[in-house]
Parts: sequence; structure tokens; C-alpha cells
Amino acid sequence: MSADVRMTAWVRGVVQGVGFRWFTRARALEIGGLSGFAANLGDGRVQIVAEGPRERCQELLEWLRSDDTPGRVTGVTEIWDEPRGGYHSFAIR
Repeated sequence: MSADVRMTAWVRGVVQGVGFRWFTRARALEIGGLSGFAANLGDGRVQIVAEGPRERCQELLEWLRSDDTPGRVTGVTEIWDEPRGGYHSFAIR
């Protein structure tokens, strides 16, 4: 398993009011080893912060870009950083 990282993603499209945050949390828990959150933003995007092993964060990012998500994703932008900690689980905000 690789070193832990922090992946922050912003998901655009029809992603609010369709259960996107709930399904993202469920997927993160299914992948395992991730902590962080999914939150609606005022401009209609959903922000996801995930910390954990790089491979697992990458797996979550690939799911965000797949056709398996609720709603309709038109784009995902992400940045990678050092983990900051402070999360005990994966939450919906």
C-alpha cells in the first residue's frame, strides 16, 4: 500500500439533489481506508475530500468519473496534496 495522500475533487453537472453525496460516502466506505467528506457547494458542484492510500483515492476518483454515479457528471477536477488528518470517517456535509 502506498503512502497516504489527500485528494480534493470538484464534481460538475447535475450532482445535487440526486443522492450524490450519499452514494459517494457509500463508495468511499466500500473502498475502505478512506476518510474525508462530500459537500454541496453553492455553485451546484459537489466537493469531495478523501484521505488515505493513493490507490484507494484513485479508485474513488475513477468512480466519480464513471457512468455509475447518480445524476449526470459533466466534469471532475482534482488536486493531490499531503494529508492533513482530522477526519475519523467519511462524512456527508
